[in-house]
Amino acid sequence: MSEQLCALYPHFSERVSLCGLYLAHRLQRQGGAETPFVYANFLSSLDGRIAIEDSGQNTPPYIPKHITTASDFSLFMELHAQADCLITHGGYMRALSEQRLGNILQVNKADLAEWRRSNGLKAQPAVIIASASLEFPMHASLSEHRQQVYIATGKKADAGRVRQWQEQGYPVLFSGEQQMVQGQALIGQLKKLGYRSIYLIAGPKMLDTMVRERQLSRLYLTLTHQLIGGLDFRTLLTGPALAGQGDMILKSLYYQQDTPAGSGQFFLQFDL
Repeated sequence: MSEQLCALYPHFSERVSLCGLYLAHRLQRQGGAETPFVYANFLSSLDGRIAIEDSGQNTPPYIPKHITTASDFSLFMELHAQADCLITHGGYMRALSEQRLGNILQVNKADLAEWRRSNGLKAQPAVIIASASLEFPMHASLSEHRQQVYIATGKKADAGRVRQWQEQGYPVLFSGEQQMVQGQALIGQLKKLGYRSIYLIAGPKMLDTMVRERQLSRLYLTLTHQLIGGLDFRTLLTGPALAGQGDMILKSLYYQQDTPAGSGQFFLQFDL
């Protein structure tokens, strides 16, 4: 893996270090008591795929291995290290339990753990699990690392399942008028709980509600220079056409050559 990038925007530089690139953004200082800083990170192919499905196989969507890189994951974890709160979803918790996805609920690299300590953050971020069905297993690593866990759902969620989670000691945040979680309601509750830097590691549905309700502050996007095709796929957003809510301002653009092998990738940063 090349540790050097080429900066293309807003200033050109032939050699920029990958290590520490996103830590320099100091996201934990961007939010305030009235306006938390909410950010998301996605990996996409040139044809807009963030995940694909095997047609007719009734299997969950997955990210093709050949578009993932150590560089992208390293920057993903730098963003993770700056969060005092993560938002994930029940689908990820199910996939984690079934070992279809790896565990990204904790900061485990020693240098990033030290960075959190030196910057006044708790050892591990709090975790918000958004779910309409409330049907998912709780992963043991959350209690092992003593992380604060909240469950977010809509006001019309199944009352019995709500009670089950509450009886196990998990606070439930009612963050939507129906069963689905809504972005503005959820961020409003997290603001009251004192969270300032909020990292979305959920999927397109969560990104969609955050964008439509103008809660997203920044989008990080890794764009791999590959076409992957596929008839059944996931892309960044899930809902109907956006109007002005989707306007983005490019803040930075970096290029990494020959990663993935035989291709390359852009690392982009957009503010709303």
